Amino acid sequence: MKRFMIAAGIAMLVIACAKHEQTSAPKSGKSFTIAVIPQGSTHEFWKSIHAGAMKTAQDEAKGGVNVTIIWKGPMREDDREQQVQVVEGFVTQHVDGIVLAPFDKNALVRPVEEAKRAGIPTVVVDSGLESTDAISFVASNNYHGGELAADEMGRLLGGKGKVLALRYQEGVFSTEQREKGFIERIKTAYPAIQLISSNQFAGATRDTAKTAAENLLNRFGNDLDGLFTPNESSTAGALLALEDAGKAGKIRFIGFDSSEVFVKAMRDGKLHGIVVQNPFRMGELGVKTVVDHLLGKPVEKRVDTGVTLITPANLDAPESQTLLHPPLETYLK
Repeated sequence: MKRFMIAAGIAMLVIACAKHEQTSAPKSGKSFTIAVIPQGSTHEFWKSIHAGAMKTAQDEAKGGVNVTIIWKGPMREDDREQQVQVVEGFVTQHVDGIVLAPFDKNALVRPVEEAKRAGIPTVVVDSGLESTDAISFVASNNYHGGELAADEMGRLLGGKGKVLALRYQEGVFSTEQREKGFIERIKTAYPAIQLISSNQFAGATRDTAKTAAENLLNRFGNDLDGLFTPNESSTAGALLALEDAGKAGKIRFIGFDSSEVFVKAMRDGKLHGIVVQNPFRMGELGVKTVVDHLLGKPVEKRVDTGVTLITPANLDAPESQTLLHPPLETYLK
């Protein structure tokens, strides 16, 4: 009898422990495969988005949701056909969700529509799409970023002078908005600043941007007071062109996006400011939004991840350093 009572007590204890584990363990137990598709794979910007995506995967695992991230994009940022093929491939594989930074605002519409028909939700990050089929758009206010660059240029030039905007590439929504914000702000707020060129394109690489900037410097360099470039590769190429022409630091130069090269250029007086986004946050919230949607939670149609002007004056501020040095090593091992 005594042995029976002891055995019964142990059994009750085991059942109680099991019940406790069930109530204290994560309730979801869900597993999702999320494809994250950047415009390219070489720039620091895309690496930051990748790191942010991996952070969300780790965070979700703590809550009992297993998220597998598949990172795949074109080698070149201007390879719209390859990016279309990547999206189509993931639709065929029937991943659970897609996070997409579309290179072309029109060319990627059809693949996203196909994903929706297949029951695969897409969150668009960084650059917009001419479609309402994405469940959310997670990005900076790129137009405002252009305005910030224009206001800093106006301040540096004392409201007068000759400037040019070297555009990135046709069809890219994010950079088109930055260019538009800069040009319209210059024209409306600084009437004594003459915009002498705004119809030339840098192309997708640092080398094509360098060539385009060299051509502009050969044509306008002697009269030029300021230069604006709207992304990482165009800024890098223009910086090289200014250095080769012996004009780095003499022409006021505002770029976009961040890299260690740009930080050094600001410290050396060759670059007078950069407008930076928060790509780490884009990747983090892009994946988080897809997962929340898959779990049946409400999601915002538009998520603004912020845009900030960094200059030599605020370069060493903690907020600037956080944006300039996202924790890539922590999440991209």
